[in-house]
Amino acid sequence: MLDGVIAYTPIEESRALGRITGARVSLKCENLQRAGSFKVRGAYVRMARLSPEERARGVVAASAGNHAQGVAVAASRLGIKARIYMPLGVALPKLAATRGHGAEVVLHGHNVDEALAEAKRYADEKGAVFVHPFDNVDVVAGQGTIGLEILEQVPDVDTILMGVGGGGLLAGVAVAVKARARELGREIRVIGVQAENAAAYPPSLAADALVPLKKVSTIADGIAVGRPGQLPFSIIRELVDDVVTVSEDSLARALIFLLERSKMVVEPAGAVGVAALLDGKLDNPGNTAVVLSGGNIDPMLMLKVIQRGLAAAGRYLVVRMLLDDRPGSLATISRIIAESDANVTGVDHTRVGGSISMGDVAITINMETKGEEHCEQVLNNLRAEGFQPVVIQG
Repeated sequence: MLDGVIAYTPIEESRALGRITGARVSLKCENLQRAGSFKVRGAYVRMARLSPEERARGVVAASAGNHAQGVAVAASRLGIKARIYMPLGVALPKLAATRGHGAEVVLHGHNVDEALAEAKRYADEKGAVFVHPFDNVDVVAGQGTIGLEILEQVPDVDTILMGVGGGGLLAGVAVAVKARARELGREIRVIGVQAENAAAYPPSLAADALVPLKKVSTIADGIAVGRPGQLPFSIIRELVDDVVTVSEDSLARALIFLLERSKMVVEPAGAVGVAALLDGKLDNPGNTAVVLSGGNIDPMLMLKVIQRGLAAAGRYLVVRMLLDDRPGSLATISRIIAESDANVTGVDHTRVGGSISMGDVAITINMETKGEEHCEQVLNNLRAEGFQPVVIQG
């Protein structure tokens, strides 16, 4: 069904991750998929199975990016009219890409949940077919094709690792891979990864019931889902071996790692599996395949994530100091930083502010550093000269 519609995405071995983990690690590059993520798989399977009457009514969906583009691409291929609700603050590149694929886009609400509610209301009122991003059997089946491709590309795989939001991708891959593993008479682990600030699956699995989160806050917007889907949850609790979590700093470090070591542009949600490996969250991973689920990242978000990732790795340091407003103070600080072999990238010098006394000045300095030990060396050298640097970032 998907032949000629999706790309058979490559799988690339990561020697850098292999050296860190002591295992063979391969990256399934769904960031290179049509529309920039795996979502087109499930959307197309769902929509291709609509009856002629259903197609004539059109489809409606809600998304902040990847699902929107997947539905738009599938609708264009199938000749179906698509209406997609996106939050008011959606990233401009994702908005433009969705419209570029031919879908009608309506901006509504301040988050995906509000856009989703409006999409459902429209479906009920107009009779359009609602295409859920993950809680649908056809969507789950479409996402599972990634697992089948991995088994073709890495037949001896031991562990498959991927991000999980609502659960459609993880559930689909688990069904496909576990069935094939039984036929082969072997075990293949399937593990999900969530951002710890948007991790609804661990408490839900522990309670054996859906446990919605009160708040979701993560840079991994592609998996920022506060409530698991009922269908994916029922599959995941039966078939998936584990769901682990990673921090925001770990996500940022993983994104930079992929940029520098694999030359891959990946969105935070697509980098969670790599973050889990870098954090050592898996015991005895064996021959591992990591799904890089998407590459649709807004340039402004990328800028922020890179800065955060560099700071988390000790390669970017921002300090603030209060000092006497007299000639030579800034020159002394510049000398100390230069002698410490750090590189200043920005300076903010101000005499006005609620915490600044008369006769004082506040200086904020951004600098490039070479790691955590180097950061501590710079701070110690400043303290040795009588300054009291407060770390703002680093």
